[in-house]
Amino acid sequence: MAERLIFHCDCNNFFASCECLQRPELRNVPMAVAGDPEDRVGIVVAKNELAKKFGVKTTDTVWQAKRKCPQIIFVPPRHRYYKEISGRVNAIYRDYSDFVEPASIDESYLDLTGTLDYYRMSAKELADSIRARVKREIGITISVGVAGNKIFAKMGSDYKKPDATTVILGEDYKTILWPLPVSDLMFAGKASVKLLNQKGIRTVGDLALQPRDRVVSLLGRGGETLWMYANGLDTDPVRRWGDVPEVKSVSHGMTFRRDLYTRGEIETGVAVQADRIAMSLRRQNLKGSVISIQVKTPQLSAISRQTSLDHYTWLEHEIREIAMKLIDENWRIGDPIRALTVGVSKLVSADEALEQLDLFDLMGAADCKGSRDRERQDRMEAAVDSLRRKMGTMAVTLGVQKNDEIGVRREWKKKERK
Repeated sequence: MAERLIFHCDCNNFFASCECLQRPELRNVPMAVAGDPEDRVGIVVAKNELAKKFGVKTTDTVWQAKRKCPQIIFVPPRHRYYKEISGRVNAIYRDYSDFVEPASIDESYLDLTGTLDYYRMSAKELADSIRARVKREIGITISVGVAGNKIFAKMGSDYKKPDATTVILGEDYKTILWPLPVSDLMFAGKASVKLLNQKGIRTVGDLALQPRDRVVSLLGRGGETLWMYANGLDTDPVRRWGDVPEVKSVSHGMTFRRDLYTRGEIETGVAVQADRIAMSLRRQNLKGSVISIQVKTPQLSAISRQTSLDHYTWLEHEIREIAMKLIDENWRIGDPIRALTVGVSKLVSADEALEQLDLFDLMGAADCKGSRDRERQDRMEAAVDSLRRKMGTMAVTLGVQKNDEIGVRREWKKKERK
């Protein structure tokens, strides 16, 4: 069986590169794509190489970037345009393999196992040819990591940028990746890295050479996963193009135009997220039994809480009420809130959820009154959803009070900027 050959292709400074396609003059000045400061999403989401040389980083606020580089030019994001360019880039990838799995709008994995004889190229030559084609046909550059698994391929595309190929095959990972800080290992969180550093485990190689049991004792099951990644034991396959990944959770969040203080303002923010989630779940024919919230402060620290239900739901009012209950129990009303996220997880198909409810009914375990109330609410929300499909998303709203001061409008999404 042929050794796996996985490419991770990462578009360099993607949003900024897309903007430069239509405005070539931006290539010669420090520039960044940034959100709207008025809506408190004024952060840098992409920058070009010239801005990077001044120390401008993704997630810098607009004022931080301006302080580092006074002459920087900001342009607003145009996500529809970026999606179009992403589609064209992936169309090139699909000429080489049916197994192309987008990891984000600007990153994709390709499984090219067994193709080198066909193309009569080495792995590096093939990666270089794909890079050259994207540059020639699209006008942007990509970096490619080549490895035997997805984790090392991703680390390879990060290893050298922009417009570069890094090959990590055979035992190469021991000389290329093992000297890197353990924080460079994918999915190594800050808390885990801090604990590992305290125990003298500072590099990827340090982690790989630890006894597996020791890492598990330090970090739990997540530690075992990191240990396997460090040793090149990732076996996650690349999905075939068009295969839809299993949905594990549905969540929505919002950063408000100003901090929230009152319970009424918080309820409005939660209601927006709950309504969006319920609509998304219904349209995917999914229900969930775990509801979660994340509250973020102006200092960007956050708390996360969740609770499990004894049934599955996709009801807006239930998601909203339980999310508010979590906030009431875990947050002091009056303390400022910058952003809120609500989520629903442990998802099953609506048909499976109904079968389980019927089983509980037969066993006499279900709350009959609660079940009847949910059925009535379900019919009402289904009718609302039907109206929305015919007349538009904002034809009917559930539990959402307009509050332009905090950024909650009847039209949740701004019109796409041309």
